[in-house]
Amino acid sequence: MPRFRPFRRSSTTLPAPRPAQPWAGHAKGSQAYGRILAGLSFAGVATFAQLYSTQAVLPILAADLRVTAAEAALTISLATVGLAVTVLPWSFVADRIGRVRAMTWGISAATALGLLVPLAPSFPTLLGLRMLEGMALGGIPAIAIAYLNEEVNKAHAALAAGSYVAGTTLGGLAGRLVAGPVGELWGWRAAALAVSVLATAAAVLFLVLVPKARGFTAAAASGFRGAVRTLAGHGRNPRLLALYIQAFLLMGGFVAIYNYLGFRLSGEPFNLPATAISLIFLAYLSGTVSARWSAGLTLRFGRRNVLIAGTGLMAGGLALTLTQSLPLILLGLLVFTGGFFAAHSIGAGWTGVIASTGRAQAASLYNLAYYLGSSILGWAGGLVFQSLGWTALALTVIGLACTTAVITAVVQPSPARPAPEAAAAAS
Repeated sequence: MPRFRPFRRSSTTLPAPRPAQPWAGHAKGSQAYGRILAGLSFAGVATFAQLYSTQAVLPILAADLRVTAAEAALTISLATVGLAVTVLPWSFVADRIGRVRAMTWGISAATALGLLVPLAPSFPTLLGLRMLEGMALGGIPAIAIAYLNEEVNKAHAALAAGSYVAGTTLGGLAGRLVAGPVGELWGWRAAALAVSVLATAAAVLFLVLVPKARGFTAAAASGFRGAVRTLAGHGRNPRLLALYIQAFLLMGGFVAIYNYLGFRLSGEPFNLPATAISLIFLAYLSGTVSARWSAGLTLRFGRRNVLIAGTGLMAGGLALTLTQSLPLILLGLLVFTGGFFAAHSIGAGWTGVIASTGRAQAASLYNLAYYLGSSILGWAGGLVFQSLGWTALALTVIGLACTTAVITAVVQPSPARPAPEAAAAAS
């Protein structure tokens, strides 16, 4: 009989499971990458069409409600104040519940409030609704860049951020082009309603297209002290601080120019109607191009040099608007707008690269400075315009651009000797 042989466990052990690879992000050209950019572009349309929906009809609104140019501009400034004061709270909410869910909440609330704006019975009520609308919209720009940095491959992060900023320019342009002709025919209330309907459609497309997050990890509830430590750390970083100053100065000057150029063109010697004035916002198309183009240029020249070049274009474009020639004014506006969005796309994307932790908060501080500039300088520019005229306003904004260029040149590292985090992002 065959002898029984007891079972012997093999000495060969199974290989240990490989550690999970860290999420590298969606690569350019993938379906998810395309859906992210398309979804965030529609979010940009919904956000910025609503945020600046009254800008193209400010002269009409001022005449109808019998307020001054600076008072009418409060419909822009208070909306951006609302956005500015909520970008930080939205970033902490997004750290807990996820980027996509937070953006969904914000965009849904904003579209509902936007549909109420045309029904405002008085100017104070209108201002209150606009501020609430801005507070809801704070959930988009506060989170979108952080979402991009988590979901897109690092090699394509700058291009993705440029594409998102390009989408925001289209949103701002669409809202103004809709509002101008509608406002001239049926008044500013009809214009606000038309923009709100456009924003609602864009919000639905965002909800359908944007994919679920894969790179998000919920942050532990560290409480108020942890939040303060995170923000204080960003505030002590001179490179981030320089970007926040840039955002405040450039956005403030940009909004001031667009707020009051319409008043200049509606008066002597131009006397343009509201529909024609709304066409000046076609200059935003130069920003759509420059935001993406500048992202590509960073690979050759570095973020620092491209940002400085953008501020130089802003100053040069504004110099052309000092003439009395309408073609030169429009050319100058094209150059000015292209330079602004080139600089903005670099600054917005750079925050997530410099900040190794608390990226959502770093991006939120950038947006806080950005929209405070829009609110404060965008309104204060009206005081300069009303008292001293267009030349004084344009020279003031040129000074803001030059100040930004000097700060960037002094604080940010040269591309020849990049900081470690900048080198990792091919800046």
